Amino acid sequence: MDELLGGHLRVLREAAATGRLPGRAELDDCRAAGALAAERGASARALVEAALAMAESVGPTSLPALRRTVSALMEGYENAQRSALRQEEAARREFVDDLLQGRADRLAERAEHFGLRLAETYVVAVARPAAGAAGAAGAAGAAGAAGAAGAAGVAGVAGAGVATAAPAAAPGDGGLAGEAEGTARRIEDALVARFGSHNVLVAVRDGMLVCVAPGGLTVANGEFTHHVRQAFAPGWRVGLGRAHRGPGGVVTSYREGANAIELGDRLGLRAPVLKAADLLVFPVLLRDRAAIEDLVTSVLSPLLEARGGPEPLLATLEAVFASQGNQTAAARRLGVSTRAVTYRLERIRRLTGFSPDDSTQRFTLETAVLGARLLDWPAHPLR
Repeated sequence: MDELLGGHLRVLREAAATGRLPGRAELDDCRAAGALAAERGASARALVEAALAMAESVGPTSLPALRRTVSALMEGYENAQRSALRQEEAARREFVDDLLQGRADRLAERAEHFGLRLAETYVVAVARPAAGAAGAAGAAGAAGAAGAAGAAGVAGVAGAGVATAAPAAAPGDGGLAGEAEGTARRIEDALVARFGSHNVLVAVRDGMLVCVAPGGLTVANGEFTHHVRQAFAPGWRVGLGRAHRGPGGVVTSYREGANAIELGDRLGLRAPVLKAADLLVFPVLLRDRAAIEDLVTSVLSPLLEARGGPEPLLATLEAVFASQGNQTAAARRLGVSTRAVTYRLERIRRLTGFSPDDSTQRFTLETAVLGARLLDWPAHPLR
């Protein structure tokens, strides 16, 4: 420490001898010494104690000179720390971006720096704030970016069987920038304190919070969801990808989590936490788009003739299916009378020829309704 504070000592001796306060050049030297101390890993306390000890060795010291030199030392020290943090955050954002897009440049080496062992199996949890609401993390506007990423993912499922979530924003930018970077760090600190630094990575990506954790550490997903619930306003969603191995597995799990959120929105699912493993049937439906379009058109197009349009009848079918056929429970979901539900189901039977009371016809109707929601029919007419 003595070699770092040589300029500080000279300034104090000159001030004691002449009474002259340090000028800009001397203070710049002190700032440089403080920055170098930070880069070498010295603590702020050790730096200040060394500076004060040197002042004692000089004898009677000019307090204004001492105050200015110590202030300059700490300014340089703090500036160096902020610069290091910015560089670390930039490296972290770049790593997360490369990891979730599958860019393999020195990925394993960089992953070790952030505590990930990529040869293991990992699960990715994706959290998105409520649409049109700002969470406690200051996350207003993130849903739009998340929706864009999820929509691209669903389109990928429909076209090729494997989703490709296109970036909606640069890592760390967009709806969850600023305060939410701090939220991500706080959540990660809490998870690291419980599970260790080599087990979790939390970051902001595509307007969402992303948590990467080992596949065997399932409790980490629950802990992450707990912190999301505290950080975001009601209406948030968490999508859980399946466990996959290696860097490519992290990418796949991330896309599955993002797509689970998009599917939940399209299907009007109420659960805030959606598991990709529970939604595997929907990519299967979308994989043969021509077949699902034919099913929707053949079964549901007669509902277009209903007075008031098809939407009330589609909503009734969804409520009945969600209530396992219990019309009274379905009526409560819809906020209408049981008689209204019975009337609508009879209207559906007359128009389509299908009734949810018949097991085979119920399966056909339910699949057609799910397909309609996935394809956003009838808002977007099918060919």
